Amino acid sequence: MIGKIALVTGATSGIGEATARLFAQKGLRVIICGRRKERLKELEAELSKITEVYTLSFDVSQQKEVAESLNSLPNEWKSIDILVNNAGNAHGLEPIQAGRLSDWEAMIDINLKGLLYVTQCILPQMVERETGHIVNIGSIAGKEAYPNGNVYCASKAAVDSLTKGMRIDLNPYGIRVTQIAPGLVETEFSLVRFKGDAQRAKKVYEGYQPLSAQDIADAIWYAVAAPAHVQIADIVIFPTAQASATIVKKKT
Repeated sequence: MIGKIALVTGATSGIGEATARLFAQKGLRVIICGRRKERLKELEAELSKITEVYTLSFDVSQQKEVAESLNSLPNEWKSIDILVNNAGNAHGLEPIQAGRLSDWEAMIDINLKGLLYVTQCILPQMVERETGHIVNIGSIAGKEAYPNGNVYCASKAAVDSLTKGMRIDLNPYGIRVTQIAPGLVETEFSLVRFKGDAQRAKKVYEGYQPLSAQDIADAIWYAVAAPAHVQIADIVIFPTAQASATIVKKKT
């Protein structure tokens, strides 16, 4: 694994940031991607002390921006071995009849279309070399719909189906495809979903120990570090307190 190239989207926080750090610690060369340039600079400065790092700043929901950024990679960075499609979001938690069109579009554009835009740019060289590994970050929401989750759940269900379809289509080329589907992970997820309402976001994680971004990064590493003949197809990972999308044991 040492010296292989990994590209991680959404690397400026949460799961993406933890994954980039872990990859760097394991000796991979890392391409970190995100919209927040200052955070990217800080992470690049940190990781460049232990491995080679390349930074790209783009919005995965903008196809032209994605293509221009990824096509600008120097030749020595183009042969990407591992793609982690981590960038994603949730906006709002309202019943479908009260949902906002802007929230729906943001979730579909980033969670699904953004994943496709990035993957489309990376796949040709993987197919040509007949090697590579794609890791899509899904969610338990893609396997079990929950109240007021509607469009977010739909976008992650699409990721679940798309991952299965990718695995079938890429099978002739020896490309592995993995989905990681977390339950409750304490990151900026709820802060974004609740439009910056820190108090409301904090309550999501009270009364039990949620997963951390590092827990998910460890699961990603487990999948990508498996022997070449082993394909980890799908990992659903919960905190111990969680039994399903809607059942969580909290201290009262």
